[in-house]
Amino acid sequence: MQLTAPATSSNSTTATDNAAVKPTGRRDADGMAVASFILGLVGLLVLNVFLGPIAIALAGAALWRGTGRRGRAFLGLGLGIADLLVLVAFMQLDSTVSWSF
Repeated sequence: MQLTAPATSSNSTTATDNAAVKPTGRRDADGMAVASFILGLVGLLVLNVFLGPIAIALAGAALWRGTGRRGRAFLGLGLGIADLLVLVAFMQLDSTVSWSF
C-alpha cells in the first residue's frame, strides 16, 4: 500500500495508471447494467412506478460509461420501459393511479 503518489511529471501518465483506472470504471458500469436488469425484472411485479425509472436511468448511465455488458443494459432499459407500460395499462383498466390484483 502506498500512502503518497509516485513522483511523476504532471503531464505524463504511465500505462499502469491508466490500467488501474479503467477496470474500476468498467466494473461500476457493468454493475449498473446488471442492477438495471434486475430492477427492471422485479419492477414488472412490484413497485413499477419506482423501479422502472430507476432501471432506465441505470441502463442509460451504464451505456454512457461504456459497459462491457451492453446486452444486459439494453435488457434493463427495455424492462424499465415495460414497467412503465404495464403501469399505464393497469391504470387504464382500473381507472386509478395504482393497480392491484
